[in-house]
Amino acid sequence: MTPVAIDSRLVRRHFDAHAEDYDRYALVQCRVVERLAATCAVPLRGGGAILDVGTGTGLLARRLHRLAPRRPLVVSDLAHGMTRHARTGLSASAAVDADAVALPFAGASFGLVASSSVYQWVEDLDLAFTEVARVLLPGGWFAFALFGENSLHELKDSYRRALRDCGSERRSHLQEFPGREQTLAALEAAAFEVHDVFVEEEVDCYGDVPQLLRALKKIGAGNASRQRPPGLASRRVMERMMDIYRRDYGAAEGIPASYEVIYGLARKPGRGRP
Repeated sequence: MTPVAIDSRLVRRHFDAHAEDYDRYALVQCRVVERLAATCAVPLRGGGAILDVGTGTGLLARRLHRLAPRRPLVVSDLAHGMTRHARTGLSASAAVDADAVALPFAGASFGLVASSSVYQWVEDLDLAFTEVARVLLPGGWFAFALFGENSLHELKDSYRRALRDCGSERRSHLQEFPGREQTLAALEAAAFEVHDVFVEEEVDCYGDVPQLLRALKKIGAGNASRQRPPGLASRRVMERMMDIYRRDYGAAEGIPASYEVIYGLARKPGRGRP
């Protein structure tokens, strides 16, 4: 798969700055954690240490620890603020700052690698999944959830139409995410045995577009593409975008924000299965 031009330093800065706010605004992400934890029922019956990649504030790690308290747990995140925050709620775990495309662990170290709402932010999904395969024990499990290409489609559509209506040739400020087929291709490139990849939709409702944009900012979900346009969108474009969003997607209870969530469960081939 062709790597996406993601600026990892910007990703780190976005999430590092919002570690304290994350749990109050990451409503969809909390639901995704619960759904992902449910898919880990079989992997959690095995052995070996567990690694949470991109732990954030530790929501998934705490859930997995409750389900399998005897298994050693390591939490890792690109943003030091997130790693530190997660560690405070998991005193018995190890915490390491780590980039998902260059995990600082020896090969064959973990029986389960889990990750929620992270891999849409990596530049090279093939490389990131290959790193997971490298650190897994033979027969180890990989369970993940990431946001897919149709996430925030209402916002993306409204913004692109606003650019067109205002005669602007600027690129969108909204980042593109991988799709299901790209995700499957990355798993296959890393030589995983794919057990399940499925897509579900999550929808949140907001009072208006500014409230949605504030919530996205509070969880660090800014555009981290190196190809993002410089500066801010013009006030005219933003006002037109909000008008389109309200008119075409709004309802009495507010505006919806839809998320495409891609869940995956895969296994590393080999004997000595955990």
